[in-house]
This record gives sequence, C-alpha cells and structure tokens, in this order.
Amino acid sequence: MAYPEIRPRRLRRNAAVRRLVSETRVDPAELVLPMFVKEGLTEPRAVASLPGVFQHSRDSLRKAAVEAVQAGVGGLMLFGVPASRDESGSGGLDPDGILNVAIRDIIAEVGDATVVMSDLCLDEFTSHGHCGLLTPDGTVDNDATLEAYARMAVAQADAGVGMVGPSGMMDGQVGVVRRALDAAGHQDVAVLAYAVKYASAFYGPFRDAVESALDGDRRTYQQDPANLRESLREVELDVAEGADLVMVKPALPYLDVVSAVRAAVDVPVAAYQVSGEYAMVEAAAANGWVDRERIMLETLTSIRRAGAQIILTYWAVEAAQLLRQRY
Repeated sequence: MAYPEIRPRRLRRNAAVRRLVSETRVDPAELVLPMFVKEGLTEPRAVASLPGVFQHSRDSLRKAAVEAVQAGVGGLMLFGVPASRDESGSGGLDPDGILNVAIRDIIAEVGDATVVMSDLCLDEFTSHGHCGLLTPDGTVDNDATLEAYARMAVAQADAGVGMVGPSGMMDGQVGVVRRALDAAGHQDVAVLAYAVKYASAFYGPFRDAVESALDGDRRTYQQDPANLRESLREVELDVAEGADLVMVKPALPYLDVVSAVRAAVDVPVAAYQVSGEYAMVEAAAANGWVDRERIMLETLTSIRRAGAQIILTYWAVEAAQLLRQRY
C-alpha cells in the first residue's frame, strides 16, 4: 500500500492510545532499592555524589524500608558500612556486624512485604577495599575468599535474609554459597548471582556511599568491558552452580549484554542501574539540561526492554510512585 493509506501515527495520537499499545512497561514490583546502613549513625547522612541517597542509621533504614514497601517496590538490597575494617573483612561475617543487624531490623519491620536482599561481598568490610582476601603479594586469593563467602552467606541467612547477592566475581562463588546455605538448613534462601560484573568506571559514587578504601583496581576479577562472550560463559557457569537469578552490572552501557543474557537463560535476569548512571542524570538535571523525570523513566524502560525483569535502581521509590500515577 502507498502513503497515506498506512499511518502508524494513529497509534500515537494521544496518551490513552500510547498506553494501550505500549510494548514495554516497568512495574514497581520489578524495582529493587539499594540501601546503605552505616554503623554508629544516629541520623541519616547524605551521600554527596548521589543526590537523594543516604547512609542510613538503623532507625532511618527501617523508615525508608516502610516507605519503599508502601510505594510497591519489589525488593531492598542492603549494603553495610562498618565503623572499622580489617584485612579479612571480619565485620561482614560477624552475626552482630552492621549488615546482619540491619537484615534483622528490616525483617522485623516489613516481614515478607518485600524481598529483603543483601550484598554478599567483603569489599565494604576490608581495610584494603578488595572483594576478597589477599595473598602476601597483594593479589586476591580466590579459594580462600570462597570460604569467607560461605560463612558470610550463612550469617546473612541466619539473620533472616531472603536472597543473597554474591557480587565479588570469584570463580565458583555461586556453588560454594549454595552448598553452604543448604548445609546450614537455608535451602529456601535464593541466590541472585552477580554473574556479569564489569570493571567499570561507573561505580565511583557507590564507593563514596560505602566509604571504600580500595587500593588499586579490580580488573583481575571483574570483567573486561570489551567482552560479551566471556559474560555468557560466566552466566552459564553460575546457572550450572545453582543461581536462582542472574544479574548484569552496570546496566545502561551494557544493554546488549542484558539482551544476550536474557536470550541465553531461562532464569530471571536482573540489571543494576549503578551509581554513575544515576549521578550523571542527577547532575545534568540539577543544571537544567535534561528533564529528570522523563529521563528516569526512559532509562528504566530501556533496561526493561533489553530484557531485564528486575532492575536495581536508586530511583526505585520515586519511579514506583511515578509509574503508579502513569498506569
């Protein structure tokens, strides 16, 4: 047929029609809010490089969790910021360490109204800032780190967490964590595998949030941003080891990877819209260069369209509220 008999614009003529034919929608229940809790705080403390994001006290964390549940957010991912660190990251394994205490606080506050998740990594707890234990020459010891992850997973499960997120990119981490959880009677605790985690420059503001003491970089264990086939191999290994869900991190610079992972597996796929992605938009919006709310929802839609069923984002609560208004 020739123009003007074919008019695709008919399906864009007003908001009601556009909603009716929308191919991709983000649901609040698919959003996960990353949250930081700092040991010893009595009031929440703003993270300068992440406008609107806070290091929480235990009390403010509970209040923020309730707000997220009321907004319909599907999950909370908890990160602990200890008052002190050591070479072995012992605070992450301590049942009375800040992260495990925070898990118990949140479970007591919101119960099963949302999915309580916890970061399973040593980097927030080590004095050197790496995700694992170090050998005498300063390299990360993969297998010794796995033993620590196993203990950390059990401590978090004992605290009541519903899902652990091993994020250190150690070889074999998912299998070790799965076996440790099962042996401790925590067969129902799920594993969200950070299966694809790139050595990215987009993590900068996050390191402010957790007060990272990183010395050097993580390129020997996080992935090369140039590689896609390697990512699919990592995903395949994690699923074989028992991952219940897999995640790609960061999100926006790696939408092609998200799409490829979605096509490769039949478990749920998550993506983490990381601190640098968030901070860039917030900075541009603060200067009046972009429409903040539109870009917020557009970026989330792009991640969803690429194939991520679950999105970790610092905008989770605000986006959930906006999406409820829209739909």
